[in-house]
Amino acid sequence: MGFKIMLFFLVVVVPAVMAATPRRPIDVPFQKNYVPTWATDHIKYIDGGNQATLSLDKWTGTGFQSKGTYLFGHFSMQIKMVPGDSAGTVTAFYLSSQNSEHDEIDFEFLGNRSGQPYILQTNVFSGGKGDREQRIYLWFDPTKDFHSYSILWNMHQIVFFVDDIPIRVFKNSKDLGVRYPFNQPMKIYSSLWNADDWATRGGLEKTDWSKAPFVAAYKGFHIDGCEASVAHSECPTLGRRWWDQKEFDDLDGLQWRRLKWVRLKYTIYNYCNDRVRYPNMSPECSRDRDI
Repeated sequence: MGFKIMLFFLVVVVPAVMAATPRRPIDVPFQKNYVPTWATDHIKYIDGGNQATLSLDKWTGTGFQSKGTYLFGHFSMQIKMVPGDSAGTVTAFYLSSQNSEHDEIDFEFLGNRSGQPYILQTNVFSGGKGDREQRIYLWFDPTKDFHSYSILWNMHQIVFFVDDIPIRVFKNSKDLGVRYPFNQPMKIYSSLWNADDWATRGGLEKTDWSKAPFVAAYKGFHIDGCEASVAHSECPTLGRRWWDQKEFDDLDGLQWRRLKWVRLKYTIYNYCNDRVRYPNMSPECSRDRDI
């Protein structure tokens, strides 16, 4: 009987410290968390700022940034990508610090010719070092409706989510000699711009300006982060936010299986497997289960 009770106790208690799904983002108007950064006339607000559109023409794109600067947190945006022939365009949603050895966490959506799928590129910069690109196809048409793109960033891991499905994880591998973003507060940015020198088929497909303006739509504008000034290298509320509790130190079993599904079915490039660029595999690749 004692053994059965102990077994029951373990079964019940252990899941309480396992990984968890991020909390549902709270939708707010654009003006609560963000401000335009350039070409303000190319940003339009709908329904009192609950939605916004960015437009790109042959003269300029546009972008916006967060009012605050953050050290760790959960950041989410619902985006409907540029429809139709979007070759040469890039829609970006990312975090970045402001110095020479900067940290950066990137979503970049690479447009394509009509009928061809979008490519989602992710990257992580730490201490000024990037070149950690991964590229996937999405399992849906991102131009038909809004989808959620989120970043969870804490002391243990950075996780990229698409509609709550993890598509990439970057673990803190400081003990392996890999720098990790942990002491440089970052702003959140988004932009729509022309990058036809590289974005589509390595620059072979150029932007067709007869299709302009190119328009991407946004809503949600969720930020749940530890706000910190650029001069501060620590989060004053560390350990007291939901996203830095123990259950968010790692993915759970279902999340790892979903990530494996994305890697097997939709990944088209992973720097961890590129022996031409990197004869020696980066040490974080094993910890991130990229191999």
